[in-house]
Amino acid sequence: MLITRECDYAVRIIRALAQGELTSISYICEKEHITMSIAYKIARKLEKAGYLKSYRGNAGGYALNCDLAKTTLYDILTVIDPKLLLIECMQTGYECSLNAPVHPCLVHHEFCRIQSKLNQELKAKSLADILHV
Repeated sequence: MLITRECDYAVRIIRALAQGELTSISYICEKEHITMSIAYKIARKLEKAGYLKSYRGNAGGYALNCDLAKTTLYDILTVIDPKLLLIECMQTGYECSLNAPVHPCLVHHEFCRIQSKLNQELKAKSLADILHV
């Protein structure tokens, strides 16, 4: 699947934090309909990649640590799913008996072309554009 549920949730977490305020994970979960365990997992990935900052304690939570105008949808999606491929056979090193050098798979070639266009589009869209902030 191209856009996984985790990728969707990552964008939702960013959306919940788009106003730039420190926000509790419980509020994010309630607002975006995400379970606490998956929200923590995704938030940790986004924090490790530098897009979020966490604050501990009773008044803790998460806040954005990036400029939404300079952060693209591609940036966020690839934090969660570094491959972000249309189809499995596009993975580096994947061997397919239907895509031999003598008889290359025309479908594979077309998927590669579409993947390239999709990546261009995802890189062209900032989160500020998408979230209207």
